[in-house]
Amino acid sequence: MELIIARTAGFCMGVDMALHKLDGALADPPSQGRIRTLGPLIHNPQVLERYQAQGVLQAGNAEDLQPGDVVVIRAHGIPKDTQAELLDRKAVLIDATCPKVKKAQILIHRQAEQGKHLLLFGERDHPEVRGLISYAPEHTVFENQDELTAVKFLPDKSYFLAAQTTQDRDVFMEVRDWLCANLSPDITVLDTICNATKDRQEEVRLLAGSVEAMIVVGGKNSGNTRRLAQIAQECGVFATHVETADELPLEELAKYPRMGLTAGASTPAWIIEDVVQTLCRRFGCESRSNE
Repeated sequence: MELIIARTAGFCMGVDMALHKLDGALADPPSQGRIRTLGPLIHNPQVLERYQAQGVLQAGNAEDLQPGDVVVIRAHGIPKDTQAELLDRKAVLIDATCPKVKKAQILIHRQAEQGKHLLLFGERDHPEVRGLISYAPEHTVFENQDELTAVKFLPDKSYFLAAQTTQDRDVFMEVRDWLCANLSPDITVLDTICNATKDRQEEVRLLAGSVEAMIVVGGKNSGNTRRLAQIAQECGVFATHVETADELPLEELAKYPRMGLTAGASTPAWIIEDVVQTLCRRFGCESRSNE
């Protein structure tokens, strides 16, 4: 049995930066106040458990904070009115918003200032999406083509298109083409999908073409990880999404002589390695990096 590990598996730059900033806060704790994150810093329960053991807890909202608390803003970003609330409560902010998300916020704000209506391709309940739409007073969030088709466009309104940074670029291009054909060929389209997301998705498609099964490792609440598993399934191979090695469906995987493995952008190397070692011990397989 052979196990091929995706080169792009694991932390992206934005997640790595966010954790580095939190580590910096822990290394130099405040003399007064506590270290908190507003919601989960990243979408990986096992990483968050490790930080919780070091005293880093999640605040549900600004009202949970005390003056002097150090608040690390999550990699997904937060709504701009929430940031104002944090400052009003005299919290010390460490902005760990992913630079790609920050860029998307800025680009959306510039278009919205011109009176345009945002069409955002993304998961409406995702924290990144809630942050992005806070920069566009007029907005419509859609999760698929069917939802977009049902939108009632106003003839005197100017629209622009953007996407959650972890969306599937191929699907986004299909949405763009539909809007150009059915709304306006001159609609403004913002390129807000992260290259790290695109690279991971493309590698999953390539890897799935050379294996019989795909293992996707990462948080079940991670949008980019769920999309990797979805893409693998769409490629017609057996695909399983696990958070840890304990969740591996070993009996099912035993049927497949060649397996591929990838991981979401918020999955740490130690979890990936634990999954690899579990598979190699069980099946006596050799693992190698995808070339």
